[in-house]
Amino acid sequence: MTDATPHGGQPSPPLPRVRLVDVAREAGLSKTTVSAALNGTGRLSPAVREKARETARRMGYRPNATARRLRAGRARLIGYVVGEFADVPWTSLESPYFARLTAATAATSLRRGYAVVLLPAGSLQSEWADLSLDAVIVADPVADDPVVEDLLAARIPVLSDRSVEGRSGAYWVDVDAGGAVGEALDHVRAQGARRPVLVVPDSTTRFHTEVCAAHRAWCAAHGAPERVVRAGSPGNGPVIRAVETALAGDPAADGARPDALLVVAEASPPLVLDAVRRLGLDVPGDVLLVCVSEDVTAEHTEPPVSTLSLRPEAIAEAGAEILVAVLEHGDREPSGVLVPTRLDVRASSVRPAQPAYTSRPPT
Repeated sequence: MTDATPHGGQPSPPLPRVRLVDVAREAGLSKTTVSAALNGTGRLSPAVREKARETARRMGYRPNATARRLRAGRARLIGYVVGEFADVPWTSLESPYFARLTAATAATSLRRGYAVVLLPAGSLQSEWADLSLDAVIVADPVADDPVVEDLLAARIPVLSDRSVEGRSGAYWVDVDAGGAVGEALDHVRAQGARRPVLVVPDSTTRFHTEVCAAHRAWCAAHGAPERVVRAGSPGNGPVIRAVETALAGDPAADGARPDALLVVAEASPPLVLDAVRRLGLDVPGDVLLVCVSEDVTAEHTEPPVSTLSLRPEAIAEAGAEILVAVLEHGDREPSGVLVPTRLDVRASSVRPAQPAYTSRPPT
């Protein structure tokens, strides 16, 4: 099979690039007016601005990105890496939370004129040193992650969680993990739970460290047994096995089963429900269930599963605001934003109403 071309086997010459002056001529406007319309500057009427933009769209005009970068002194590229999965690069995209955070970060950055470059977890300096990155987002770094140190040493602005607070060149967006855990545990206690158990990943991120500390403090304050079960690795399989271990009972409390589960390690809510039922337990009759999850299937199970959302879209929006202030306006003072979480209470964590008896209850 041969590749026929209209030029005797020679590749077709590239089509000439549409220039700003071509758009101006076609629209019957000055080059300065068209430039202002496309850049959102100048005092132009809405009709003139729309005419210039519509003409540019119709003609397929694209600004000269190289010239814009040279004028601005920036590549308009933001690196993005998930620190939590340093041992298993790219598996973060299988997580509903990180998938939504990554997508929202790319979308919010693009709206502000920046493209996101995905870097593998556990990136070596050699893998990003030659990239013209204006800043790097390091989502959920683990303790002693060298990537943050390497980026700051290279004088590249870093956006991460609160573990970088106060460091020169570093900025942060985080959630109130302690408040979120307290809200979830207060909720199940109000529904009658007295033996909640926490299922977390075996992780050293700031978020999971704070979750465990908040759970410990809550249990001490309420006289509840402190029981934590860790999933050895990410993924549905290890987390479901940790849930089954948690439901098997606490050897330190004469084998007493928990009456509530707070599953912080990310897993499919339907699979968590199945694990409870395989052990012959009912949700919410025997066990109240809350999952930290962004998985939309939680709303469609039977019963629907209560979820604690970390609101990845809000985190991405707050992060983009900080980076634009740094890159576009020269804000260099370390700063951060705390994003509130959201507890979506559904039937899995609400005790069924007890029947009201008008006479002596049945025995």
